[in-house]
Amino acid sequence: MSGHGQTKKIQEEALKAASSSYGWVVVASAFTLMFVGFAAAYSFAAFFTAFEAEFGASRGDIALVFSVAAFLWFACGAPGGMLGDRFGPRRVTLAGVVCLAAALAIAGAAGSIHMLYLTYSIGIGLGVGLSYVPSVGAVQPWFGANRALASGFAIAGIGAGNIAGPLLAAWWIGLFGWRGAFVALALFTLVLGGIAAAAIDVPPRRKDEALAGVPLRAALRSRPFWLLYGSLVLSCIGLFVPMVHLGPYAQDAGFTAAQGVLLVSLIGLGSLLGRFTVGGIADRLGRLPSLALNFAGQAAMLLVWFSAESYWVLALFAVVFGICYGACVAVLPTIVMDLYGARAVSGIIGFLYTGAGVGTLLGPWLAGVSYDALGSYRVPIAAAAVLSFLAAGCVVPLIRSEKARHRGQ
Repeated sequence: MSGHGQTKKIQEEALKAASSSYGWVVVASAFTLMFVGFAAAYSFAAFFTAFEAEFGASRGDIALVFSVAAFLWFACGAPGGMLGDRFGPRRVTLAGVVCLAAALAIAGAAGSIHMLYLTYSIGIGLGVGLSYVPSVGAVQPWFGANRALASGFAIAGIGAGNIAGPLLAAWWIGLFGWRGAFVALALFTLVLGGIAAAAIDVPPRRKDEALAGVPLRAALRSRPFWLLYGSLVLSCIGLFVPMVHLGPYAQDAGFTAAQGVLLVSLIGLGSLLGRFTVGGIADRLGRLPSLALNFAGQAAMLLVWFSAESYWVLALFAVVFGICYGACVAVLPTIVMDLYGARAVSGIIGFLYTGAGVGTLLGPWLAGVSYDALGSYRVPIAAAAVLSFLAAGCVVPLIRSEKARHRGQ
């Protein structure tokens, strides 16, 4: 090999090593972006009672504030992912952080529940939608064999936000009132999220180098996409019911508001454990079987909630339910990468998450409407369990197809 060729090879190896190291910086940035976005979103549980007292609104109307926000962040995931694929994740996630901070600051001045729809719901929906999917997509091309593990670490930011958001909000509500707490959350989100957005990036490549994989349009016409889409619609109808209603449920059962907020944070703790631990297991066990098992685990835990009569059982439900939920969220992007490659990974993930948006729009709102009509959460909890079992069933044909493909190789 000539001296020039050897020098070029050394430079390429050095660039590859640097890229590999920077992949973990991207993981940390994605973790932070999801942490601040979902801390802002899941802080809603701490504000539920304040909104009920301030505006005299029904639980269905209050739950709809969160449902609309969640629907929008999943619906905005598709355009957010496409923008991330086209313009890079840095600019798109920074725009998301600005939306989040503005939504929180303006929501602090809301004079009615309808103003919360226009401020909190829309702003949080846009902000999370523009920061969540591009962050997840940015992680995928940096890793190969350890992709599920890296994704698990990155997406653990959602679980950390789920833990911290309600607790921080409850603390700041006690110090500043609910309006001041929104302003504190806005500043927290802008500073921490802005730093993370500035650091996130995709691997360097030549301008003429195209990423391998399936185009977005072809993926949207494929059977695996629609099976995964159906599983998200079904599972997410029930997934966010405890996120919104577990706190009020606990107070109805005679526990304190603080104990109710703690239960929602325990879901976040479980979610964090699921994202950190299940990714590596899924790399060995199989990502599709792991997804199906955790959908079924969510369903089983909802049945535990249905029959719970003591606080410790509710706490157990919250932690294990969170583990299953966190595992599903960590594994899904890696399944998309396995099936379709890196070419349009953010866009495909974003379109899949519109299914989660449909389920999330329906679940918490219908649970609140059911409570307002029946005075109980038993019907929505049971329905959520059934739908989560059906979500696991949607993944079974994909597992069979994967096994058949491996036998044919």
